[in-house]
Amino acid sequence: MDEVQIFPKDELGFGFIPPAYLPAGKDEFWIRNEQNPKPEGYWRHLTAKEIEILVKNLNTSDNWDNLLVTDQFDPYRITHTEFYGLVRIGSMEDSILRHHDLKLPVGISSSRIISCDVGDNVAIHNVQYLCHYIIGNRCILFNVDEMNTTNHARFGNGIVKEGEEEATRYWIDVMNEGGGRSILPFEGMIPADAYLWATFREDRTLMDRFFRFTQSGFDLRRGCYGTVGDSTVIKSCRIIKDVKIGSHCYIKGANKLKNLTINSSAEAPTQIGEGVELVNGIIGYGCHVFYGCKAVRFVLCDHSNLKYGARLIHSVLGENSTVSCCEILNNLVFPTHEQHHNNSFLTSSLVMGQSNIAAGATIGSNHNSRANDGEIVAGRGFWPGLCVSLKHSSRFASFVLIQKGSYPAELHIPFPFSLVVNNETKGRLEVMPAYFWMYNQYALARNEWKFQSRDKRVAKTQHIEYAALAPDTVEEIFVALGLLEEWVGKAAETQAQVPEQREDGRGENPVGETERRRESPRVEQTCRFSRPLGRSLLREHPDEVRKLSIYGEGMENSKRPVVILKAAEAYQAYRDMILYYGVKNLLSAWETWGCTSFEEFVRTLSKAVGVTEDILGETIGEGSALGNHTGGRETRWFNLGGQLVPAPKVETLLADVREGRISSWKDLHARYDTLWEEYPVDKLRHALLSLQDLWGASLSKVLWGKSLKEAERIQSYILEGVVNSRRKDYENPFRKATFRNEEEQKAVVGSLEKNPFVQLVKAESRLFMERIAKVRSLL
Repeated sequence: MDEVQIFPKDELGFGFIPPAYLPAGKDEFWIRNEQNPKPEGYWRHLTAKEIEILVKNLNTSDNWDNLLVTDQFDPYRITHTEFYGLVRIGSMEDSILRHHDLKLPVGISSSRIISCDVGDNVAIHNVQYLCHYIIGNRCILFNVDEMNTTNHARFGNGIVKEGEEEATRYWIDVMNEGGGRSILPFEGMIPADAYLWATFREDRTLMDRFFRFTQSGFDLRRGCYGTVGDSTVIKSCRIIKDVKIGSHCYIKGANKLKNLTINSSAEAPTQIGEGVELVNGIIGYGCHVFYGCKAVRFVLCDHSNLKYGARLIHSVLGENSTVSCCEILNNLVFPTHEQHHNNSFLTSSLVMGQSNIAAGATIGSNHNSRANDGEIVAGRGFWPGLCVSLKHSSRFASFVLIQKGSYPAELHIPFPFSLVVNNETKGRLEVMPAYFWMYNQYALARNEWKFQSRDKRVAKTQHIEYAALAPDTVEEIFVALGLLEEWVGKAAETQAQVPEQREDGRGENPVGETERRRESPRVEQTCRFSRPLGRSLLREHPDEVRKLSIYGEGMENSKRPVVILKAAEAYQAYRDMILYYGVKNLLSAWETWGCTSFEEFVRTLSKAVGVTEDILGETIGEGSALGNHTGGRETRWFNLGGQLVPAPKVETLLADVREGRISSWKDLHARYDTLWEEYPVDKLRHALLSLQDLWGASLSKVLWGKSLKEAERIQSYILEGVVNSRRKDYENPFRKATFRNEEEQKAVVGSLEKNPFVQLVKAESRLFMERIAKVRSLL
């Protein structure tokens, strides 16, 4: 069929809604009038004098009766413009509009306008084709090639309009290139929505509910006009088609914008910049997309940035994220993600936020199956270093730092705050649990502060837990403690039978010898006692543990050994982290309630978190690292896009969706809000029971006093760690080598004593010590 067809001229601007989709008694403008309601008598026809002036100014119309205006209309402000269909123009004052250095007179010149509503005091100049749009007040449209809306425009939402084929619906294939986790984008989608939809795929009823939420949540009628909100500026753009644009938006130099919703407001304006091409997506409030970026089938959540040629395809990028010069393909990324470098690649992954991907990293680019269906799941704080290459399918706990290297096999790293090293020289994988806590307190503390201080969202629809120590990471720590106990115990059992253990990791390596011994019935029997043995050694004889070679199991899909570094130190670090988490939350509760005695605190605490004073007053047991006494700690938590929720509450939420008690995305977001309001109590209960499980005893006055004293020690350790981590940057002789003298160095990078973040941590540490001293004085 010929793509170029000939129609009568009088059809231009009319017939927008096909007759089959017009309700009885309605004309083709009925939806337009709903979108832009005005009181009766607001519009009027032109006078003969006004028509004469318009004609003299070289304007044309297929029918001047179809050009409606207000009483404040000024015909002298329109020149060299063609009008087709029903065009309605608001007030025009003798004034100019200014945006930055661009100044344009109110009015219309050298443009072609087809069936549009134009607001008050608008400047439209050199717009070659403006069709089926409602333009707000005080807008500037300058040098635009084409700006058009079709009768079946979806504005980026994953819906089909009446009369459309299901095959025309577009999906986003997050987390998996094979499409097995596809979701429908919609205006207002947050990472929590995408996560629930992409994760619980086996629940067909739930999937159907989410589908219906989306399809029924938007106008499915043919004939919706595109809209441009008040005080929006669009200049030097080529093609804008089926785009809904909010107020106070700034779009300059875009190549192609198609099938989009661009949210923007006076409080959170969105900007789209030069060379950008965006197709089939949703852009949140306060976003910035600049300099040649490409995005197709995407959701860009509030206050996120795409810059410098970044590519975002089949992905959801969470709030407060910044992506530059890289490619993100088939991903679900939670808030506060950073990926800045020209040659990094992230594909088929779930990254749970507060993450940073370095230059040269290729995360998930190597498939290990015959199909492109591999995945990577990374907890909060994921940090692959320079040129890291990871294979599908792999899983990482929270706050894992991966050292530079090409990792040859799939990984499962269950240790939070750890360092992962591909030691090619020794032919082994090395993992140092609790690395951040032991050696990089500065980065750990600054991460939390940085992300929280940069959260400038006006409406915080997606709730976010920024604290590094929170229920999700603490539960990972409990698991890590159990693994260390087990593997230390196994090492002690097996290596006691081996006179000499080799350490080179090559050939007949000790792991191979250990595995052969474990195959014997006698060793299997002794391994049943490995965990108590390991716990005893780690707590009472750490020096003996340091003499052992500790090997991990199930952490890499290969035959080479996995060596656990500094197991004894990591074990103590993990226990300190749990204690610090527990005390910090309980201390805040004590202060909030204004308690004056331990007895008052226990009564208030038991009432607040829903445990009886009997539980607080009983001994729990052996204090196993993974102990979960009756009615005790909730060990399962979900990260819903940054919001932490206990598993039972997530299960209730899903049941309510399944059974219709939650019947829309709006209802679901209201439930998120409720869960966020309940979270402080959930977290406090978890902190209390974590502290009790750590000690293996109830929270008595003696134990509370002991915990406070330990927290003082840990806070001093944190401060020392922050200072020492940063001191290296000032005292390293190689860093000094680029400066002529110390004065030049201070002028360029400042001094440790004046480092603002170090000073902040010092002030917070002093305050924390004072708070503890105040409470201890009441015991």
